[in-house]
Amino acid sequence: MSLKGKTLFITGASRGIGKAIALRAARDGASVAIAAKTAEPHAKLEGTIYTAAEEIEAAGGRALPLVVDVRDEGNVAEAMARTVEAFGGIDILVNNASAIQLTPLARTDMKRFDLMHQINTRGTLACCKHALEHLARADNPHILMLSPPLDMQEKWFAPFTPYAIAKYGMSLAVLGLAGELRDKGIAVNALWPRTTIATAAVRNLIGGGDMVSKSRTPEILADAAWEIFTSPSREFTGNFLIDDTFLASRGVSDFDRYRVDPSMPLMPDFFVPDDSVAPASTGPVKG
Repeated sequence: MSLKGKTLFITGASRGIGKAIALRAARDGASVAIAAKTAEPHAKLEGTIYTAAEEIEAAGGRALPLVVDVRDEGNVAEAMARTVEAFGGIDILVNNASAIQLTPLARTDMKRFDLMHQINTRGTLACCKHALEHLARADNPHILMLSPPLDMQEKWFAPFTPYAIAKYGMSLAVLGLAGELRDKGIAVNALWPRTTIATAAVRNLIGGGDMVSKSRTPEILADAAWEIFTSPSREFTGNFLIDDTFLASRGVSDFDRYRVDPSMPLMPDFFVPDDSVAPASTGPVKG
């Protein structure tokens, strides 16, 4: 199984999880459209679409860096067209771009909610809409959302209702589009991490270095995404997957290799259902 010759359109692929998914595909010889806003270096977040492109090509893939604002439908459609012109089609769409602010409604500016909704929910739908005609021509087309299972519990909403609504909007898109596109053979799935993931956003905007040390690396999601993309699209759709549980079902047993610091306990991510049992210990590794 391989992604050689496949074309991926990945939003938010200039760093973090999106870039990790791109690099995993690039090692197979895939082509990647890096659809992100970061054309210039950010003061706190490393990487641009151009540095990501260099890494993808060094890993063995082809790269097309595109400045894309998923809030702009015309921008999205143009980027899809440029991807098809460059690589001949689109086989896989990864909706990874997301905005986050973990505050209750009383402390959330409505402009910030608008941003989260426009990027997370609306942006996801816009990318899906404009990718459909291209995916319909692919041999094994997949859409993947980096979004959580639909575990509708008060505890997931109460601490940050505006963000939860915007993020769960991506998951509702999975639920609906899996059914809408099943007859067309286009798979639509969701992938979510059991633990926090070591990204620049976690380090600089959410939890700092301590949370990073208690996290797994983005490669766990990249490996899980690869397993999804190499599955038959007509058979594997409508799934809400937790990274380690899904990888365990595909034969993976060593999860310690994804830890940033094996001596630290792993920090659980939010939105993981209570009945989801970890396939490996999340406590510190004793050795």
